[in-house]
Amino acid sequence: MKRVFSKSLVLVSGVLCALIPITSSAQQALDEIVVTATRRLQSIQDVPIAVTAVTPQQLERQGVDDLAELGNISASFSMQSSQTESQGTSIRIRGVGTTGNNIGLESAVGVFIDGVYQSRPGVAMGEMIDLEGVEVLRGPQGTLFGRNTTAGAVVIRTAPPQFDEVSGFFNSSVGNFNMLNVQGGINFPAGENVALRFTGAHRSRDGFVDSTLGDGGESHDRDRFIVRGQALWQANDNVSVRFIADYQETDEKCCAAVTLSASPLLDPASSARLFPALGFDDSLDERLFNSSEFENAIEQKGFSAELNWEFGETTLTYIGSYRDFLGENRQDEFNATQTYSVTGVTFPPGTPPTFDAIDTITHELRLQGVAFDGRLDWLVGAYYADEEIEETFSLGLGPDFSTSASLANFGDPSVLGLVSAGGSFFASGGNPAAFVPVSSDGAFATNQFQQDAESFSLFTHLIYSVTDSLDLTLGVRYVDDTKDAFYDQTASSNNACLAGLSLAGALAADPIGSAAALAQFGPAVQGLLTNPAVVNGGVFINCFPFAAPALGISFLPAEFDETFEDDEMIYTLQAGYKTDGDTLIYGGFTHGYKAGGFNLDATAAAGGASPSFASETIDSFELGIKSSLFDGRMRANAAIFYSEMDDFQVLEFTGTQFQTFNADDVSSQGAELEIVHRFTDALTGDLAVSYTDAEYGSDCDRGGEIAAATGLCGSALTNAPEWVVVAGLTFEGMLGDTGWGLMANIGARYESERRTSTNPNLISNGAGLGPIPFDFQDSNTKVNLRLGFMHPNERLSLELWGVNVTDEITRGITFNTPLMGASRSAFLLDPRTYGATVRYKF
Repeated sequence: MKRVFSKSLVLVSGVLCALIPITSSAQQALDEIVVTATRRLQSIQDVPIAVTAVTPQQLERQGVDDLAELGNISASFSMQSSQTESQGTSIRIRGVGTTGNNIGLESAVGVFIDGVYQSRPGVAMGEMIDLEGVEVLRGPQGTLFGRNTTAGAVVIRTAPPQFDEVSGFFNSSVGNFNMLNVQGGINFPAGENVALRFTGAHRSRDGFVDSTLGDGGESHDRDRFIVRGQALWQANDNVSVRFIADYQETDEKCCAAVTLSASPLLDPASSARLFPALGFDDSLDERLFNSSEFENAIEQKGFSAELNWEFGETTLTYIGSYRDFLGENRQDEFNATQTYSVTGVTFPPGTPPTFDAIDTITHELRLQGVAFDGRLDWLVGAYYADEEIEETFSLGLGPDFSTSASLANFGDPSVLGLVSAGGSFFASGGNPAAFVPVSSDGAFATNQFQQDAESFSLFTHLIYSVTDSLDLTLGVRYVDDTKDAFYDQTASSNNACLAGLSLAGALAADPIGSAAALAQFGPAVQGLLTNPAVVNGGVFINCFPFAAPALGISFLPAEFDETFEDDEMIYTLQAGYKTDGDTLIYGGFTHGYKAGGFNLDATAAAGGASPSFASETIDSFELGIKSSLFDGRMRANAAIFYSEMDDFQVLEFTGTQFQTFNADDVSSQGAELEIVHRFTDALTGDLAVSYTDAEYGSDCDRGGEIAAATGLCGSALTNAPEWVVVAGLTFEGMLGDTGWGLMANIGARYESERRTSTNPNLISNGAGLGPIPFDFQDSNTKVNLRLGFMHPNERLSLELWGVNVTDEITRGITFNTPLMGASRSAFLLDPRTYGATVRYKF
């Protein structure tokens, strides 16, 4: 069955090629698509950069409800989430993105909604409803947009209020997993020069991953709510002001991971205890996870105002915004033990919740116009952003922590290299009950992080028409970034820790110790604690947070209070030549930048390490061609690109900590093709092909200078498949002589295999131990289907749909299971969903 459906993409592509000659001059041309990629209204065929323009109809037909599903339409776009969507979401374009799960890192792909930068991908994860259009800009951006991005930008434009009439819509969808999606909106004039528009939506769905613990737990559900209000005031023919306010809530169980393999370092008895009900061969297909439920609740609200004031041939634009974002989460340790819990919901009770709070204020001022008889299209501007991040992270220890620590520190010495360098924590052998008499159950620590960031920039973007056919573009932005960050452990509690420290201090003075003091420990531990070298090295297993530098492990958080400052000149040079026909040939070079900052994790400064990381820069070349063929019935756009990055920012979860570092010699190169063709007035096809070679170079560790990057050199970037093909066919016509309209759509997305983890190799003491298990997600094809019927009055329609109809189960991110040695776990992407939608518009 899968083999048959995996050929669907080839079938769709073949149909497209076969039908290209079947055209006649009587057929209508494609509708012009207008984009704002250059902060100007331009036809997509006149913009000298690679842009994918997405209409609201395309979003509906491919089941795109939020950013994560935009890859169903754009071949160069991908998005994955880890244990929280509020801070664990990564967006990639052309294989380049920001890896990891840390709110201190800015995204390599910026998201802009109605001209306002969304400071983190999790902030932009709301419902995509009532839109005017979406643009995916590929390649580094920065000279025109508020924040600087090294991979690309997603520009989202909501539908503005209209003055002409009262109008609105109502959509209702039901589907499997008890899915319910209700959307509605109304637009109406409120006087001669004021129009209002209100939109709301609520989407809910059960989770598609179930817990093995027998408590009915689930994960990856949906429970999202949004309301948005707009007012457009046309003060006079030259002045308009648009106000937008929104409020959003999310309350979801997100995101648990399935366990793909047990640790080879665990003895059978320990494995059976830690995985009591999980058959590893079935965990992926059956979508099972082996921990308590995760929780991720988000509340955010925002306000923006846009002023446009025209005087003569010059326009003044001001956009100001404020956004308040709060994400709370509870996380388990991805296994069946009660070892630790992020936040105090499970243990210990009463500790503060874990949350991320982001307050952002932005101001942008632009002045643009024309000069030299219209040959120079000029734009100058200034941008300022003030962002405050507060994160409180509470970690509690449970009744299994002592046993876990014993396995880690008093197991087989041959695996200690994995413990120190490869991300493994549990060792086999030893005495699992060695530290059970000294309980850490109920211990906790509350860590507080704060980062205050300011960014100021001046920019210009100039387009000069040398001739009627040749345009030259120069864009320049100077940006100055400052970030002040600190980390403080505000509270901790562990009586066993104090007892352990006292005992260790006594043993250091008197290695023999008293029989009474040693009697509470198992024999395996007594030998270690009577060894002065080990005691002086600091083996304090039951201290929380604890450190064991004698064994190469250091978890002792180090508080910091530091400042990061950087500035950069960003620039782009482009040339576009329009032939006598409808063809644009263009080329350009861009130097891009993404600010550095701080790793906001408790282990960031452990062992004397620096919590900061450097800014990321990119040099990118692009050549492209955009053509309109067959009297406008076909658009065919192609581009080739090459990008080279320095100080590429990497965040890797080693199994015990989040480690941030910069890698050099990182590149992304490839080619892209996008074709839209109207075969007949009723039948339209589209095809997008992306080839990307994104990898760490052989010198990504600067000759061993960057030890953390050594295992990356020569490997592909995470979640960067070489080949992605998106294809579709849409029929829109009449259902015989009934007067009813008929719409049928088939869309398919193929991707070649891709790496799903950060580091591709196990490393022990500098020596490679081979590839990490489950590192690659196999190539796959996902198919979407939609069939719609429209009432003759064109107001009411019914649609039947299926997304991922072949039920391809794929992994987004694969990682080392915390506290589980070489065990591997993964976050899954959505399985098959299907349902029906009723639409009504007036």
